Amino acid sequence: MLVYPRLNVRHIAVLLLFSGCAAATTAAAAEPPERISISDNTVTAGALTSGALTVRLDARVGEWHPDRDTDPGVVVKAFGVNGGPLQIPGPIIRVTEGTEIHAYIHNGISGEPLVMHGLYSRTGPSSSVDVPITVPPGETRDVRFTAGQAGTYYYWGAAAAATALDQRLGPESQLAGALIIDPRGGPRQTDRVLVMGFWSNSPLPNGGPVGSSLRRFVINGRSWPHTERLSYNVGDTVRVRVINAGANVHPMHLHGFYFNVDSRGNEGQDVVQPPGASPRMVVTERLVPGRTFTLTWTPTRPGNWLFHCHDDVHLLPGGSLAGQPTPAPDHHDVTNHALEGMAGPVMGIAVTGASIEDPPDAASERRRLRLVARVDAGGTVAEPAWGYTLDEPGKPTLPAAAPFLPGPTLILKRNEPVTVTVENRLPEATSVHWHGIELESYYDGVPGFAGDGQRLAPAIAPGQSFEARFTPPRSGTFIYHTHVDEVRQKQAGLTGALLVVDDPARHDPEHDLVMLVTVPRTGAEAAKVLINGSLSPVPREMHVGQHYRLRLINAHINRPGMWMRMRRDSDILTWRAVAKDGRDLPQDQATDRSAEVQMGNGETYDFDFVPSAQGEIRFEVRNAAEGLLATLPIRVR
Repeated sequence: MLVYPRLNVRHIAVLLLFSGCAAATTAAAAEPPERISISDNTVTAGALTSGALTVRLDARVGEWHPDRDTDPGVVVKAFGVNGGPLQIPGPIIRVTEGTEIHAYIHNGISGEPLVMHGLYSRTGPSSSVDVPITVPPGETRDVRFTAGQAGTYYYWGAAAAATALDQRLGPESQLAGALIIDPRGGPRQTDRVLVMGFWSNSPLPNGGPVGSSLRRFVINGRSWPHTERLSYNVGDTVRVRVINAGANVHPMHLHGFYFNVDSRGNEGQDVVQPPGASPRMVVTERLVPGRTFTLTWTPTRPGNWLFHCHDDVHLLPGGSLAGQPTPAPDHHDVTNHALEGMAGPVMGIAVTGASIEDPPDAASERRRLRLVARVDAGGTVAEPAWGYTLDEPGKPTLPAAAPFLPGPTLILKRNEPVTVTVENRLPEATSVHWHGIELESYYDGVPGFAGDGQRLAPAIAPGQSFEARFTPPRSGTFIYHTHVDEVRQKQAGLTGALLVVDDPARHDPEHDLVMLVTVPRTGAEAAKVLINGSLSPVPREMHVGQHYRLRLINAHINRPGMWMRMRRDSDILTWRAVAKDGRDLPQDQATDRSAEVQMGNGETYDFDFVPSAQGEIRFEVRNAAEGLLATLPIRVR
C-alpha cells in the first residue's frame, strides 16, 4: 500500500480519497513530500557517450502543483532522473535512430511495485512489442534497447501490470514521459513536445457527466491559464508533438489557422504521411488516450491564438485542491473569460510580426449582418433557453419567431468581406467564436485574450454589441458558437452552422444538407443529442441517383467519440469524402468509403452521398457506450 509521507491540512480532503484515514495517520509523522517540478520537455534526460544514452529514472512520491506554484497541490507519484527533482511530465528521453539506450529504473515508492511500459525498440508494427518491467519497492532494474524508427513515443508506469494507461487516476496518473526518436542524418528539427495528462479522485467517463470529482486536465504538468505560453513570429515553421498520456479523448483545436497532421501514432509506432501524399490539413484533430500526433503550422497573421481541447467539459474549472467548496460561478460578470472561465488542456500562443497574407480587395463591398443572442421560451435560471436570430437589411429575420433553435445557418460568400454585428440581449455576457474561419485575432471571439498587444477583444455585456469583421478565403463548412461559459451557453442553444459558398444565389438547400449535432437544453434529455435542434428531426426526402452534400458538424459540449452513419436497415451505405473542417480534400484523400465517421467536438466533415435505391434509409448518431443517440429518417424516391 502506498504510504503518503505527509499530512497537510489542505491535502487531507484529497489524500483521504486515495489512501484512507489509516494511511493519512501514518503520514502525520513523516517528512513533508518533496516538491515536484514542472517540465517543458526541452532538456533531454541522461548522458550520451559514444553513441549510447545512459539514463537513470527514479519513481518517488511528491507534491504536485498543477495550477500556480502558490496554489494548493496534491500528492502523486512522479519520475525524476539521476536522483534529481521529480518532474511532471517525466524526464524526456530523446535520441537519434540507432542510439543504444541503457535505462536504470529505481522504484522509490514505499510498499508498491512499479510496472514500467514503453522502454523498448520501435522497429515496426510486427516487432514493436511492449514487455512490461516490474520493479519491486526499493529495487532497481535495468533495460537495454536500441532506438528504432524515428517518431513520437512515450513511456509510462503503474502499480499493477493489469492497469491500462487510461485507467490510471489519482496518485499514479502522472507517471508518464516522452520518448522521442529523431531521424539520423542532419540536425534535429526544432519542435515542442506536449504531454497531456489527467488527474482525478474519481473516474470521468468520456462523454459522461462532470459530477463532483476533483480533477485536472494538464499539458506538460499545468492546467490553463498556468500552462506555458508559446511565442512565434509570422512565417515561422511551428512543429509540435502531442502525446495523450491521460484518460480522456481530446479533440485538439487551433484557432484561426489550419495545421498539417504529419504523423499519427501510439506508444509503439508512429505512422508518418507517406512521401508524395497530400498534406492532411485540419483545424481540429481528435486524440484518444494513448495516441500521438505531430503537426506543423505556419502562422501568417499576428495575434493571440488558442490551441485547446474542444470537449467543453474538459475546460471547466476542476474544483479546489484545498478541499474547499468551489464558489458558484457568477455568469453575469465576465471581464476576461480566457483567464477567469477556462481551465484544463489549453495552450496560449502569441504570434508577432506583420501579416504576410494578401489583404482583401479594398473595392469589395462589405456585407453587413446582425446576429442577435436572445432569450428563448421555456428556460430556467439553471438551464436557460437561448438562441440566435439573424437580421440582414432588406431580408426577413431568421427565424421569425421562437423557438430559436438551432441557430440560423449563416451563408457567406467566399472572398466577400463581411461584418457581423453580434448583439447581446441575454442577461449575461457572451461572445461568438468563428470556428475554423481564418481571420484577424481580435475578431476571433475569445474575450480577454483574442487580439494583438494591448488591443484585446472584450466580452459582450448585456445590452451591448461587437462587430466581427473578416473575409472568408475558402468555401466550406464551419461553426459559430459562444466562447463564454461554453458548457452552459452552448447547452442553452448558442451554436449554429456557418457555410461559405462560391455563390449564395446558387445554394441549393434541397441537396446541400446540414447535419448539426448539439446537446439538448435540459439534463432530462441528456441521454440524447439534437440533430438540427431537434430530438425528432423532420424526415427528409432524397431521389435515386441525385448527389447530396452532407455537411456533418459535431458542436456537442462533450461525447467526443460519436459515430455518424448512413444506414439502410442494418447495412452501412457508401459516401465520398469531399472536405474536412471546411477545407476541400485533395484527390488522394477524396475517396469513396463506408458511410460512417467518428467525430470529435469541433470537427466538420463533408460527404457526397448518392442514394442508389428507393426505400427508407436513415442518418444516425451513435456512441459506443450509450448506443443510439439520434436518428434522422430519409425517404428515397
